[in-house]
Amino acid sequence: MTHTLSFKVDADGIALITIDLPGRPMNVLAPEFTAELAAAIERIASDATIRGAIITSGKASGFIAGADLKDLVTAYDAGITPLQASLASSAVSGLFRRLETCGKPIAAAINGVALGGGLELALACHYRVLSDDPKTQVGLPEVKVGLLPGGGGTQRLPRLIGIPAALPLLLQGTAMKPAEALKLGVVHALAPPGELVAKAREWLLSNADNAAVQPWDRKNYRIPGGAGPMAAHASQTFIAGNALTSAATNGNYPAPPAILSCVFEGTQLPIDTGLRIESKYFGKLLAGPVARNMTRTLFINKTAADKLASRPQDVPRSRVTKVGVLGAGLMGAGIAHVSAQAGIEVVLLDATQQQADNGKAGIAALQARDLAKGRSTQPKIDALLARIKTTSDYADLAGCELVVEAVFEQRQIKADVTRKAEAVMAATATFGTNTSTLPISGLAQASVRPAQFIGLHFFSPVEKMPLVEVIVGERTSRQTIAYALDYIGQLKKTPILVHDFPGFYTSRVFSTFVQEGARMLQDGVAPALIENAARHAGFPVGPLAVSDEVTLSLQQAIFRQHDADKLDERYRVGAGRAVIDKMVDELKRPGRRFGGGFYDYPASGAKQLWPGLAQAFPAAAQQPDAGELRKRFLTIMALETARCFEDGVIDSAIDADIGSILGIGYPAWTGGTLSYIDTLGAASFVADCQRLAAEYGPRFRPSEWLIARAKNGAQFYPVEQVR
Repeated sequence: MTHTLSFKVDADGIALITIDLPGRPMNVLAPEFTAELAAAIERIASDATIRGAIITSGKASGFIAGADLKDLVTAYDAGITPLQASLASSAVSGLFRRLETCGKPIAAAINGVALGGGLELALACHYRVLSDDPKTQVGLPEVKVGLLPGGGGTQRLPRLIGIPAALPLLLQGTAMKPAEALKLGVVHALAPPGELVAKAREWLLSNADNAAVQPWDRKNYRIPGGAGPMAAHASQTFIAGNALTSAATNGNYPAPPAILSCVFEGTQLPIDTGLRIESKYFGKLLAGPVARNMTRTLFINKTAADKLASRPQDVPRSRVTKVGVLGAGLMGAGIAHVSAQAGIEVVLLDATQQQADNGKAGIAALQARDLAKGRSTQPKIDALLARIKTTSDYADLAGCELVVEAVFEQRQIKADVTRKAEAVMAATATFGTNTSTLPISGLAQASVRPAQFIGLHFFSPVEKMPLVEVIVGERTSRQTIAYALDYIGQLKKTPILVHDFPGFYTSRVFSTFVQEGARMLQDGVAPALIENAARHAGFPVGPLAVSDEVTLSLQQAIFRQHDADKLDERYRVGAGRAVIDKMVDELKRPGRRFGGGFYDYPASGAKQLWPGLAQAFPAAAQQPDAGELRKRFLTIMALETARCFEDGVIDSAIDADIGSILGIGYPAWTGGTLSYIDTLGAASFVADCQRLAAEYGPRFRPSEWLIARAKNGAQFYPVEQVR
């Protein structure tokens, strides 16, 4: 039998329990581990020769990373009821409760990462010593995947450090570094990694006879800072927390209000009752679709994408050491910046030396901000900037294994820089184009090496946006795909793989969002209602505001490019074209970069909707329900994704969902555009589309392909499809 932990007792009666799950890079709360831990606890409790115990990890990667989310993500699709999910939580919670009430003191020697259930196990121990290694972090991040801590975290943490200190950690899911964990009182001591067990053993030998009771189990215990949630300072925390949570979630994310309820209800009662309350709320969340959607897309599938799951596995791994970037504007400088951060030598080229230098100066300014905020050091900044060589001479691209162009979105300009760069690049080098709309195969016609030509669509601002859309042209080789993905892996960004098509995937779907907002304005919907409805649905920014950022003039240029290309009508997204043309041509408000668009941007103060919109696009006397506008935004983007899937632009529901959330801001609670369809059910989604088409126009009309899928009950995600 393969064991998940070892159990050794020394001459002083101190048991050392070392967790080391075989075949896993990290320890997790797997069923086989919890079964062995339960047996170990009973041995500690019943063996009179054991005075106390230390729990630690045998893995260099850390203590315990929490539950295995691959086990939890299947609950909703398997039809697990809230009661069944609650019982699963109660089993783990009961195990930890048995640990802390077994009558013997138990210390946790936390060597590295302790997240979720890992920290909950440590909190059930009577003493916690944490590694002072900078890579160490502890926290309860369950809210980030639509869940709450189900092993006692919502009850022990506030009882340990107080409600005002605990709620932000629970509601935001932020991880603590060692010094912060010590300052807050989450752990009792810090020690070098090699001295953790000795430190814990020292404490046990000094306290073994009187330290087997947790603070909350002692007579006259009071929650730190007051008597509980009804104390003045705590009640104010709940009032503010409820308001902030409501504003942040708009009712789309059930986990934060559930956490607030757990803490509020549970801390007024004995801890055993509080733990039952926690399990009840956990069960409701685990059995619901939001936790499934967020866990599947934002953790399991994103993790797989970050590990380059789409990479051709038969191609040897590669590493970029020198990259050329053509164009030192906002996008090009951003690509240069993240490349240099990854330790890659960069040649930043523009039409003039001054323009190239300006791009590097922008990078230096961003680094100066990081220095001011304590996020970097001057030696690191100096080293980063030293890796960036600015130039206007294409000859300096010699030796670059990869060149990425980020010049203006015009075929002629891109073709010109492609020819100039390839004239000096090595025969083995790869050329990447950062285009958001122009077909890759068409741009590759300017290349003498189309097999080594690929699309690398970064998102702005590059330093913050995690996604890169990799676009495969008709002649792009598997080696080039692998090479591009390896480069993105070096940058620690998340890639999705799509096929060549006008607008590709993200730009095509994103355009439906901004165009729907413009069309609403054209139809007399009040601008503030448009923006608020989008934010209420969970979009980070309203369509009018984001149009200003990408510029209305760019949208107009895309329309005109489609006209020039005689693009098939069904691939043109122009529901709000009349509004865009009027804003640019008549009202001379092409976007924020040019001084104003749908919004005004005062020199001091926040942006505000341009008052002139009321005259340019008069509001109708009867305004629509915000829920209807929300439905339009969610539906039109999901429908366009389905069309992309039908067209073969994207062939992975996983990549579609990751791209929609990380690249274009589709609400995370949905799990992404195709998860949204699956969650509603194809038949319900098609019915929504047909109703909206009858009400607002043929852009909402589902295809025969999608209708057939709905009749067959097809899903974009087979239940077993988790990477």
